[in-house]
Amino acid sequence: KPWQFFWATGGLSAFLDNAPTYVVFFTTAESLTHAPGEGILQLMGGQYIQESLLIGISLGAVFMGAMSYIGNGPNFMVKSIAEQSGVRMPSFFGYMIFSCVILLPVLVLVTFMFVR
Repeated sequence: KPWQFFWATGGLSAFLDNAPTYVVFFTTAESLTHAPGEGILQLMGGQYIQESLLIGISLGAVFMGAMSYIGNGPNFMVKSIAEQSGVRMPSFFGYMIFSCVILLPVLVLVTFMFVR
């Protein structure tokens, strides 16, 4: 189901780079789709993928990459630049507490609005 791909992709994307995580789940979703139909996209190589699964994978990889400093390259870069400029930044786990408090409710809302 799309919401399962959203949370699985996002869970890994929070601690791994977005691109390889996206590719793994994209390939998985592609292997589950074998024929054209409504809501099915044909890829350039002739394979098929369900549009709803692709949406779940894409949203999970992008949005949940913000859950930690290492989930998205720019998160760590901004932390480093800010610390070099004298701005106090939260620790790795401190950042995760902030992201869980702020992002998890938003991600649950995204699940109900876009990934059902």
